[in-house]
Amino acid sequence: PAGLFRLCQVGSGSKLIGTNRKYFTNCKQWYQRKICGKSTVISYECCPGYEKVPGEKGCPAALPLSNIYETLGVVGSATTQLYSDRSNLRPEIEGPGSFTIFAPSNEAWASLSAETLDSLVSNVNIELLNALRYHMVDKRVLTDDLKHGTTLNSMYQNLPIQIHHYPNGIVTVNCARLLKADHHATNGVVHVIDKVIATTTNTIQQIIETEDSLETLRTAVAASDLSSLLESEGQYTLLAPTNEAFEKIPRETLNRILGDPEALRDLLNHHILKSAMCAEAIIAGLTMETLEGATLDVGCSGEELTLNGKPIIANKDVLATNGVVHFVNELLIPDSAKTVFELAQESEVSKSTDLFRQAGLSSHLTGSEQVTLLAPVNNVFKDGLPVIDSNMRNLLLNHIVKDQLSSKYLYHGQKLQTLGDKELRVFVYRNNLCIENACIAAHDKRGRFGTLFSVDKMLTPPTGSVMDVLKADHRFSTLVAAIQSAGLTENLNRPGTFTVFAPTNEAFQAMPQGELNKLLGNAKELANILKFHVADEILVSGAVTALVRLKSMQGDKLEVSMKNNVIHINKEPVAESDIMATNGVIYAVNSVLQPQASRPQERGDEPADPALEIFKQASALSKVKTSHSPVYSRILARMKENSGAF
Repeated sequence: PAGLFRLCQVGSGSKLIGTNRKYFTNCKQWYQRKICGKSTVISYECCPGYEKVPGEKGCPAALPLSNIYETLGVVGSATTQLYSDRSNLRPEIEGPGSFTIFAPSNEAWASLSAETLDSLVSNVNIELLNALRYHMVDKRVLTDDLKHGTTLNSMYQNLPIQIHHYPNGIVTVNCARLLKADHHATNGVVHVIDKVIATTTNTIQQIIETEDSLETLRTAVAASDLSSLLESEGQYTLLAPTNEAFEKIPRETLNRILGDPEALRDLLNHHILKSAMCAEAIIAGLTMETLEGATLDVGCSGEELTLNGKPIIANKDVLATNGVVHFVNELLIPDSAKTVFELAQESEVSKSTDLFRQAGLSSHLTGSEQVTLLAPVNNVFKDGLPVIDSNMRNLLLNHIVKDQLSSKYLYHGQKLQTLGDKELRVFVYRNNLCIENACIAAHDKRGRFGTLFSVDKMLTPPTGSVMDVLKADHRFSTLVAAIQSAGLTENLNRPGTFTVFAPTNEAFQAMPQGELNKLLGNAKELANILKFHVADEILVSGAVTALVRLKSMQGDKLEVSMKNNVIHINKEPVAESDIMATNGVIYAVNSVLQPQASRPQERGDEPADPALEIFKQASALSKVKTSHSPVYSRILARMKENSGAF
C-alpha cells in the first residue's frame, strides 16, 4: 500500500543516552525504546536516496540511483569513500558489475588506533586495498540473504566473512553490527557497519594457544581433551577465563577441580555456548545454554556485556573461524563441579551451612561421599541458630540422606536412609513434594557428588507410632485414655498412613461436662467420634493450600485449610502441626471435632458437676448398671494414672 511504501522512506535513529551508540531502524527492524537498559532518544531523517517535498509528509521523493562510490558518500561512509579513492578501488566500484560492500561508518574508521590506521595506508596502499576488498562480495546481497551462521566469500583471496542474523533482528558481519542496510546502487548494494572488520584464520583453539593471558586455560583444555572440539568446524562462543580469573579462585577449590577430570570438563563446557554470540547482538537480557547443560544469563548494561548480571567480560568479539571468543575475568563454576557445601553457601540456605559446620559435619558435604542435603532455608533461623548439642548433631545427621538424589525421581511412599540411621518417607502431593514434615522449597542443585534440597523447615524424623507419640506427650493423656477405652489402640499402633487431629486435654476440658460424660460413657459413640479425628492418609502441613478434603475413618469428610499461615481443621485452628509418627502425622487441636450428625443442638440443661466427680459417681452406679461399667472403670483408672488430665 502507498502508505506503507511512504513509511519506508523515513528512517528513525535511536541513540543511547550517555553513549555514542546508534541503532537505525527500517520497515523490518524496529528496536525497543530501551537498549541495554538505557533509554534512547529517537530522531527521524530521510533514508538515503529520498528527500522531502514541501507540503508532503515524510520523504516521498526518490532520487536517481548512483554507483557504489557515490552512494558511500550519501549513506554516511565518506571515510570509506576517501580510502577507496586513495587505494585505487574507486574505478572498480564506479564501473560495471554487481557488488556488495560492508562499508565501515566514519566513526568506525575513527576508532582505529593510529598504529593500525598507519599500517593500512602505508606500503603503497596495498594493505588498505586488501582491507577494503575483504569488506566486499562480488554479487548483490540484501539483508534477506544474510542468513544466520552462513559465510560469504570476500573479494580478498575468497576469505570468508561470517554472517549472523539474530532473532532480535540484529545482523552482524564478523561481529560488526549492520547499521544501515540495503542501500541500492546501480552496480550493487551498500551496507554500513559499525566496525572495520579483519580477516580471520585462527580457530578458537589456536586463539587459546597464542594468547598469553589464557595460559592457565590452555593447560586446563589440554588436560580435558577439549582441544579437538575447539578446533573443529562449528559455531561456538567461548567465554575464555583469563589467568586472572583462575587466580581469584581459592587454591583448594581450584586444585580439587583440576584434579577431577569430570569436574574439569564440566567447568570448561560451562564456558562454551552452543552458538556464536557476538556482543553487538545483545540489546537485552537472554538466557543461553552451555555445552555443560546449564544456562547463563547474558545481558548488557550500557556498553558493557554482562554474565549473570556481572560486567566481567574484559575483551569481547575476538573472532575465530569456528565462533567467537570473549575474555572473562571471573571463573564461571557450574553447580555440577561444586561440592554440596559450596552449593549451600551460595544459596538461600547459607545459615544451614554454618549449622552443619558448627556440628562438625562439613566433611560429609565437601568430599566425594554421595549424599543429599536437606537444608532448611535461612528464614527458618530468623530468630538465630539453635545450640549445637548431641541431640542437635543427631538431628542434623538426619538431614543428610545416603545417596545423591534428584527430586524428579522421588515417588510417594519412598523410604530414604539418613546418616543418622533414620528412615524418612517421601510424600508427593498435588502442589508439593515433602520428606517427612519438610517440603522442598526450591529447585534441586546437583553438585559433583551431592545434591542440595532446600526445605521449608527443620525436619523431625518420627520416633514411634501414633500411640507412642501420644503417650509420650502429657497434653494428650485424656485422649490416650479415650482411645484405649474405645478399643482403638491396636489400630493406631499398626503400620499405616494416618493423619490424626488429636484433641488436647484442654479440648476435652472445654466440652460441656454432661456432654463429655455422655460421650465417655458410650464406647460405641466414643469410638465413632475418635474415628472422625483420624484420616487414613498422611497429610503434612506443607501440602495444605486453600482447602483439602480428607475422608475420616468414621466416614464423614474433614476439611483442612490454611488461613493466615495457620492450619485449620473444620474451621478450628490447629495448635501444633506436623508431629511425625512412624505410621502417620499428628495435629494438636484444642477442640473436640463433631461429625455433622452428632453435633448437639442445645446444651443449656447439661449437668455442671466436675468430670472427675461424674466418673466417681458412674463407678458407684456401675454395681447396679453394668452395661457401661467396664468403660467408665477404664476411663477412671486412666484418669487416676494421669492426674494431669484435668
